[in-house]
Amino acid sequence: MNQSTASLSDRDVASILHPYTQMQQHRQSGPLVMARGDGVYVEDSQGRRYLEGMAGLWCTSLGFSEQRLVDAATRQLQVLPYYQLFNGRATEPAIELAERLLALTAGLGMDKVLFANSGSEANDQAVKLVWYHFNALGLPNKKKIIARVRGYHGVSVMAASLTGLPANHADFDLPVARVLRTDCPSQHHHGLPGESEAAFVDRIVGNLEALIEREGAETIAAFFAEPVQGAGGVIVPPVGYFERIQAVLRRHGILMVVDEVITGFGRTGQMFGSQTFGIQPDLMTVAKAMSSAYLPISATLMSKAVYDSVASGSAKHGVFAHGVTYAGHPACAAVANETLKIYAERDLVGHAQRLAPQMQARLQALRTHPLVTHARGVGLIGALEIAQDLAPRVQAVAAEQGLITRALRDAVAVCPPLIITPAQIDELFDKMGRSLDIVHREAQAAGTLK
Repeated sequence: MNQSTASLSDRDVASILHPYTQMQQHRQSGPLVMARGDGVYVEDSQGRRYLEGMAGLWCTSLGFSEQRLVDAATRQLQVLPYYQLFNGRATEPAIELAERLLALTAGLGMDKVLFANSGSEANDQAVKLVWYHFNALGLPNKKKIIARVRGYHGVSVMAASLTGLPANHADFDLPVARVLRTDCPSQHHHGLPGESEAAFVDRIVGNLEALIEREGAETIAAFFAEPVQGAGGVIVPPVGYFERIQAVLRRHGILMVVDEVITGFGRTGQMFGSQTFGIQPDLMTVAKAMSSAYLPISATLMSKAVYDSVASGSAKHGVFAHGVTYAGHPACAAVANETLKIYAERDLVGHAQRLAPQMQARLQALRTHPLVTHARGVGLIGALEIAQDLAPRVQAVAAEQGLITRALRDAVAVCPPLIITPAQIDELFDKMGRSLDIVHREAQAAGTLK
């Protein structure tokens, strides 16, 4: 480690509390400091180069050197670096972005856009909209929210309560009241011995019905779901799951809120995961790839029925008293607009569709590795289930091999930039295979394999 890198490491340890990091370990190991990016690659402060197999945090869809996004931000910063949307004010970039989002979701029935900064905020305000909606309809008891085991919806108080991962609740005094939990749609993790996929779906849909009956449909407002459960381990739903779930929700007047923060904008091989899995949302949240993460921006989209009730509520109270300072920030919106233009011009959704078979074939080919107990994915996202708590070690060795992955409990996930090429997909999985081999040899030598 050179003097400059050592200085950065010391400064980091002295000043930053890192998300999703064991801080006592971090004081000893220090950070991996990234210095620059180029396409699907990043380079650290010591000059080591990595294929960024997680697109940052599921988000940098256009890679790390898209000059058009830099230029879009620069142009907007030179003209109007900031303005807000409160009190009926607006900017052209925010208007254009809302129009683009509604055009992309016209087939999903979205009617209006409420901007924010992050996926957590988009999901938080989705809950507030749901509650506001039912109050406006004169149904003040319809407030409980159903979310799923292994679901992930963010880290703010309400979003983390919706999240169904134990670490996001432990010692944070979460979840808060009004959150109900239902099954994760993973037959691999939760199927019974000898149970078919269809029988598994029957059982967990039946469990949902029983939950609604037990709690009372008149008390339940909405069901939150990711099309693919990302941070929960890249859980791809069984065939027919969402069709069955939505039929139950419609029968009981429960809104469907779809968290597209990871799956939106091409990741599953369609523009939205809702299209891949036949979901019809009442509200929908987006972030991450909307701007290729070059600047932070998110949005909550809603149906006309939800918007109409919110509008009537604002008339009753004299104002819709919700909003954040940077909502629809003009520079962030300008970058998002340019991102959506690039998706269309370069047919990146089609590109993801075309590369998905190669990506999924290479993923499934590793299913026979002695350390791998399951492989799953769709489009350009996937995960390998790793035996014996070795996922963090696989992530560490992969980094040594020049590949960034992410250990998620018992799995290692991959979610490369959408601009990845066939040769780079092969590079990603060649490095993943070598990493698995190294960790397997280590475990054999240590005598820890069962």
